[in-house]
Parts: sequence; C-alpha cells; structure tokens
Amino acid sequence: MKLARTLRLDVSDDNVFENPAPSGEWAISGGFEFSNWTEANLKGKAKQAFSNGWYSIESGGRASFVGVCDITEPELEQLRQTLARTFVECYGAPDIDAAYPVACEEIDQMRGMCEDFEDNTLLMVSRALTELGVEETYRSRAPQDASLEAFAVHGSVE
Repeated sequence: MKLARTLRLDVSDDNVFENPAPSGEWAISGGFEFSNWTEANLKGKAKQAFSNGWYSIESGGRASFVGVCDITEPELEQLRQTLARTFVECYGAPDIDAAYPVACEEIDQMRGMCEDFEDNTLLMVSRALTELGVEETYRSRAPQDASLEAFAVHGSVE
C-alpha cells in the first residue's frame, strides 16, 4: 500500500503557509477544507494553502510537496482515526461514527492516486475555484537518485 508524506525541500513553506507541515507527516489533498470558500477567502497565506497546499493528517499543516512511499495497515488505521477526530474537533462532524467513513474516503482517494506512482515520486497539487466548486489537478515528478528516506522517516523510532 502507498500513501504520501510531506516534504520540506527548503524553507519556503514557512513563508507561504500559515501552518506549515513538518517534513515526514502523512498527507492527503485536504480539499475538503475549502468546500465552502469563495473568492473573498483567497487572500494571503490562506490563498497559498488553497492554491497548492497538501494537508498533513498529523498536524493539520500544509506542504507544497509530498512524496509517495509505502504505508502499513496499522499506520493507515491510526491515520483514519486521527483524521476522524480532526473532523469532529475542527470541522463540525457530529461524532466519530459519522466522521470515520469520511476520513476513510479521503485517505482512500489519496491512496488510490499514490498506487499509480513509484516510490519517491514527487507530487504537487493545484486548485482553482470554479462554478461547480473546487477543482484539483495534480502533477508528478519521477523519482530521482535520492530517496524519500533522506527527507521522511518511515515508521517509529521507538
């Protein structure tokens, strides 16, 4: 199974996002955060998060780049629970039972996208507001000589 981790290739995320994600956190698109946005919301750092920020499940931060890598089933289940709690605590879901299937769907969408790529593929997201809502497009860059382990540690050090 594959998912993506945030990457910090330089310090630019600190300058463009209100809440920059640390390198190595599991990420999804996070377009749900913008479902009710209008042009009036697209200002400053919020506009940058909307335009090209991946969502870190652990910190709720944003990152410009993510890299595809393997994930274990226990890690995946922990992320489902974490995202479901976030939906309740931060986004108004009524309870974990209602939030959990939505969290699974968000993560499964990202997993499905990542399965099409080799490990260490770099992914970028772009968003635009349209009459139909938020439109997301994705770009990828094939892996280079350096692996993601140089940027993101997989698993636990305990």
